[in-house]
Amino acid sequence: MSAVDVLSDVLLAVRLTGAVYFDIDARAPFVAQSPPTDVIAAKVAADADHLIAFHVLTSGACWVEAVDEPEPAELMRAGEIVIFSSGEANILASEPGMRGQADLSRYYRPLSEALPFVIDINSDARAERCRIVCGYLACDRGPFNPLLESLPRMVRAPVSGRSWEWMTSLLDAAIATSDERDAGQEAMLAKLSELMFLEALRSHIDGLPPQTRSWVAGLRDRDVGAALRLMHGRFAEPWTLEQLAREVGLSRSALAERFTSYVGIPPMTYLARWRLQLAARLLQSRSLSVAQAAAAVGYQSESAFNRAFKRQVGEAPGVWRRRGTTT
Repeated sequence: MSAVDVLSDVLLAVRLTGAVYFDIDARAPFVAQSPPTDVIAAKVAADADHLIAFHVLTSGACWVEAVDEPEPAELMRAGEIVIFSSGEANILASEPGMRGQADLSRYYRPLSEALPFVIDINSDARAERCRIVCGYLACDRGPFNPLLESLPRMVRAPVSGRSWEWMTSLLDAAIATSDERDAGQEAMLAKLSELMFLEALRSHIDGLPPQTRSWVAGLRDRDVGAALRLMHGRFAEPWTLEQLAREVGLSRSALAERFTSYVGIPPMTYLARWRLQLAARLLQSRSLSVAQAAAAVGYQSESAFNRAFKRQVGEAPGVWRRRGTTT
């Protein structure tokens, strides 16, 4: 299992699902302000635990910044994607420092038409043009989402050259303005947004400074990455710190210290939380009993699983499953 496979493994386990909401054709001067995702979550994705906002710039350039944050605006160019992992209110504008007002009436799931909504801002053909594709990615925040916990508030990264051409071709085909949109267009865009998100994460990981310490930085570290690959690839095995360290090629203390410096928790704590995340997804399917879900992720005792789940999640697995199916 490679670093990318570990990343993909987490994205699957936290049920990442995408949606492209807006295709914006903007001409300077312009400002487009997006509201915090917790304000619109119920209308955009009613069953989402958390919403991540993203914008892809397909042509032109603009300035991007989070609202009410001290960091200065950053210049974003065509071929880049920006991700607001915590869902902050944000702004895209032709000049830094511009402010607008988010139009909350635009955020809803249409019943009679397919996404995305096409928006023109300042139709003066003589002005500089900027095209932006905006959307959201829904995911589970808990029981354990190591990716979400390790990402900075804003991630701006280029989409790799090898992927940009086919991605923009698909975007152009899918969001071509017409009165009748092709069947499956919205679903294709949803999957494309997930691929773009993964591409941006890969670029972000590759560009991290050597001194960075986080879960995503740990993916590319030789020893921490090896430990993560083992735990994700063979999560149900009865791992001990000694066995894990032996396979990685470090002493117990060296692995524990290095892993914790990157991930923030010891290896065995990470494994326990990851097993609970996988078990939570199994429980949601309702095809397995609590005992079967516990056994599937490596627990020999249902009672031990119940205690661990309640300690991490705050309620027993059966209660958690019933509540999840009624919300």
